[in-house]
Amino acid sequence: MEKRMDIVCMGMALVDSIIKGFDPNPVSASGYRAVSGSLNVGGEAVNEAMTASKLGMKVSIVCSLGPDDAGDMVLATLTRLGVDTASVIRSSEHPTPVTTMFVNDDGTRKSITNHSHKYNFHPEKYHESFTGTRALILGSLFRAPFDDPGIIHEVLNAAKEAGVMVFADTKLPNFRKISLDDIKGSLNLIDFLTPNEDEAKFFSGKDDPDEMADVFLNYGVKNVVIKLGSKGCFFKNKDGKIKLPAFSINAVDATGAGDSFVAGMAGELLHGFALEQSKEMIMKMMDKYISGKADSRIFSALVFGNACGAVCTTAVGAGTAIKDRRQILDFLEKNSCI
Repeated sequence: MEKRMDIVCMGMALVDSIIKGFDPNPVSASGYRAVSGSLNVGGEAVNEAMTASKLGMKVSIVCSLGPDDAGDMVLATLTRLGVDTASVIRSSEHPTPVTTMFVNDDGTRKSITNHSHKYNFHPEKYHESFTGTRALILGSLFRAPFDDPGIIHEVLNAAKEAGVMVFADTKLPNFRKISLDDIKGSLNLIDFLTPNEDEAKFFSGKDDPDEMADVFLNYGVKNVVIKLGSKGCFFKNKDGKIKLPAFSINAVDATGAGDSFVAGMAGELLHGFALEQSKEMIMKMMDKYISGKADSRIFSALVFGNACGAVCTTAVGAGTAIKDRRQILDFLEKNSCI
């Protein structure tokens, strides 16, 4: 079957209210100050869809939005950036989630969620929305709607039957407890699992990235990528492992950096070994950072994803800094993590 899309992103869509430089000292009985405040569309599926579309991919999104101004804002932004929104669900059962983000000077952040984040829409009812694609990215495995083992299995099984490459990004559970054992029958359907370090530690019970990856591989996941933030990333599969350092940058806001990493990596795997302008740097890095027989295409994709994550942190908001694929290639030409 001919694939209509390069990537379908599925999962959470919301609006981030980002407060940067919050001063905890009140200026009046109920008043506080911050350096800045802004509204940005977000949610893992939205962040990944925006990045993938900017990088030149043909992208669709499957998500649920309320019939409200926040939902209109998300839909308008996705449409403006060229993301296919035909599979967006506008539901009167819940409002569009709004997350409050407190961003520190070094780009790290804390977030506040609410009950609208736990709404479980049912993407498994819409097979046609995600089987006609080359790759499917599940934003927020272990959070709604992917905190339901039945939903997880049906979506992944339908995708694999249609020959779709599956990427599953993860989040720590918030409103519903769920573990690896709860979805052990589905983990072998995942081609790339991409937790961050805290998530990998939580689900694996291990402290070392190599040991964390082994836990996921033993559950049947084919490839594991652990996002290590300012320390780079760690990859492992049955053939070998890769430890990449991060690019040295001045981070402004880390919101969406992990999502941009995943979208960049997935898009580059679909392109193939396409970093021609940076090929010399890539080959030098391979000799230094690969153990075993890790695939050069995967290595190239990890480097590209690392660059996307780095660029994302240079502006406030998940979808602000990245402009296009040319920008990322130029960044790689000017920067090195060797």
